[in-house]
Amino acid sequence: MSESPHLTIEKLIPAPPARVFAAWLDPTVLARFMCPMPGTSVAKAETDPRVGGRFLIVMRIGGQDRPHQGEYRVIEPHKRLVFTWHSQAAPPDSEVTLTFADADAGQTLLTLVHRGLPTAARAAHDLGWTSIVAMLAQIARD
Repeated sequence: MSESPHLTIEKLIPAPPARVFAAWLDPTVLARFMCPMPGTSVAKAETDPRVGGRFLIVMRIGGQDRPHQGEYRVIEPHKRLVFTWHSQAAPPDSEVTLTFADADAGQTLLTLVHRGLPTAARAAHDLGWTSIVAMLAQIARD
């Protein structure tokens, strides 16, 4: 993977690491929070949560279906998840690393790092991932 801009997002999620980690691998839950902007929905979410397994998330943005797909590279339950991220704006070798750290009162400090983004795609992905983790925090309260 070539060195290019990356982004880092941290968010305190009001749920324990096991629950937050599981949300990223469960297609039903994933479909609830994988919305990078208002008015976005998930038309389809599929996961094969094993190293080498693939996922597909079809986001419906502005009336258009936009597939996002990748492969799970590392799955360390409740601690770390690494996967490739390929979309219209991100090359097949871009990579997302999620870490899940215990925080006070049964919460999780989620850190998301997305590497390998083209410079032109970084700002949009920063906004999108920020919205996604905010939605995850919101549904974690449910």
